[in-house]
Amino acid sequence: MTPKSNYSSKIKKFWKWFTENEERLYNFQNNQMRIFNETAKQLNKINRYLVFEFGVKEGGKREFVISANGMKEAFPAVEALYYSAPKLERWDFIKYRPRRDDIIDIQIADVKVKAGEVYFRLFPNYETHKIDIVLYLPEYSGEHKQIYENIALLFLDEALGEYDVETKIGYIEIDDRNAEDFKEAQPLKKLPQVFDELVNEFFIPDEN
Repeated sequence: MTPKSNYSSKIKKFWKWFTENEERLYNFQNNQMRIFNETAKQLNKINRYLVFEFGVKEGGKREFVISANGMKEAFPAVEALYYSAPKLERWDFIKYRPRRDDIIDIQIADVKVKAGEVYFRLFPNYETHKIDIVLYLPEYSGEHKQIYENIALLFLDEALGEYDVETKIGYIEIDDRNAEDFKEAQPLKKLPQVFDELVNEFFIPDEN
């Protein structure tokens, strides 16, 4: 069932624009900056938090990911866009940033963190009915706190997918690898499996 939405006319205009520009979008590398700016502008007419990702060409198709950029208040817009998407032969439309099998290194400004050096610990929170997490980042410092927080959220989206991060993860703490409890942490590549096992034991309603 298509979610009810207040975005109806704006969404129709977006998909009309997308369809009319499908060839340009599919080959966005030919004019990447302009295509990115145009697509962002069109999405922001629906909701200012909406962002997107183009996937690589694979088997004659390309993914187009519609994301709320970690803002739960934009979830209705993501849902409405996804369920209104046209059927186009060369496109797979995906709602929310999906989990990625290969978690990549992330760099923002001058701060780069290698995925293989990120560790975690999980804690079920019986008051919030969510799972709290501590992420241990190498060379973490308060000097670039905001950048490290953004990097941490991007790693979580890569490992768990945007929807699970926003609906099942509660408190997020960032620490460095010199912390006393780091010896109990596990590498980031194990996060999806450990998280799913904990979720199965610890039911978390999506609405919370």
